[in-house]
Amino acid sequence: MRERAQRMVREARRQEPGLSVNAACKRIGPQLGILPDTLRGWCKQADIDDGLAAGVTTAESEELKRLRRENAELRRANEILKTASAFFAGGGARPPYPLIVAYIDQHKRRFGVEPICAALRAQGIAVAPSGYYAHKKRGPSRRALHDAALAETIEATFFDRDKGRGLYGARKMWHQLRRDGVTGQGGEPVARCTVERLMRELGLRGVRRGQPTITTRPDQHAGRAPDLVDRDFTAARPNQLWVVDLTYVPTWSGTVFTAFVSDVYSRRIVGWRCAARMPTELPLDALEMALWTREHAGQTADGRLEGLIHHSDAGSQYTAIRYGDRLAEAGAVASIGSIGDSYDNAMAESLIGLYKSECVRRDGPLRTVEDLELVTASWVHWFNTNRLHSMIGNIPPVEYEQNYYAHDTAREDPISGEPSLH
Repeated sequence: MRERAQRMVREARRQEPGLSVNAACKRIGPQLGILPDTLRGWCKQADIDDGLAAGVTTAESEELKRLRRENAELRRANEILKTASAFFAGGGARPPYPLIVAYIDQHKRRFGVEPICAALRAQGIAVAPSGYYAHKKRGPSRRALHDAALAETIEATFFDRDKGRGLYGARKMWHQLRRDGVTGQGGEPVARCTVERLMRELGLRGVRRGQPTITTRPDQHAGRAPDLVDRDFTAARPNQLWVVDLTYVPTWSGTVFTAFVSDVYSRRIVGWRCAARMPTELPLDALEMALWTREHAGQTADGRLEGLIHHSDAGSQYTAIRYGDRLAEAGAVASIGSIGDSYDNAMAESLIGLYKSECVRRDGPLRTVEDLELVTASWVHWFNTNRLHSMIGNIPPVEYEQNYYAHDTAREDPISGEPSLH
């Protein structure tokens, strides 16, 4: 129809040389049911295409439109890839399909489903609009349902004051879940990679320790006991080797101090004390608590622990005469590392690092020494009875000691008719 109308206008003007384009269009347009203005535009464009008038030809106009469309598509594809790169960061070379669907859900209003799928397919990610819509209609898979339930368990365990306390990383969380009997989708123990993935999705991460600070001051004039440990922090039984140390804690009312006594065999904190100052009484009170703990458990003989090695750094509090006299009364032998070398008391320094990371920084800022004492008591109880320790088979220290004494009792008193464990 368009070509026919243009031909009729030209023919009319040829037959009537003085007839203008406008007049010809007004005459012929109504006869064909075409608006004169529309027909006039067609005729002008035909003259340009035929080289009879200056202007942009139809072919050139189509080419410009195509280039503009391709440019817009390239810009959109570039924006899609930029947003997808940020969204899929950490998802590996081939992101899981649910993650792809989540990306499309988040950006489909801006880019559209089909352009997103086309841009992702160009990068080797197999996704089609039909697959996306089918996934949206499909119910959650068994794995998704199991992951949702497991994520709830992980989150509850992570924030449980008796278990994770907001401190466990993926490794300890994995051991805690296995200890609690949590299983995977097929009934097998839950996999560590699954725990890592779900904790990452939940935004949960374990506490990280900072740099330790040296607080003990050596007394250059005091006699020092020899180093009987020589960095060998191993013990075959409880009450064979204790390590001690103290640290500072900033509070609103000023700097306060905490001293610890730890049993190397089980990593159990057997004594501790918080005070506003750090004279000899501070570590001495922690030692008294440790001796009372062992006496209360029936592990001393007349208040003595014969053969116990008590290892400390060269701080003046531990080289004081009163402290040495109390060790002698308890039957313990003093052992002191070299001055200014934290490796000679590395296990006690490690405990201080845990204390700062898992207790002070988590429950702080603290107002007074009394507040510090309360949170320390809570943390020590959790540390001894619930916290999993990798060096003793990922079980709590108290349980590790109980296993030792249960085994020791079985060796000493075999059941009648059965061979002993010697």
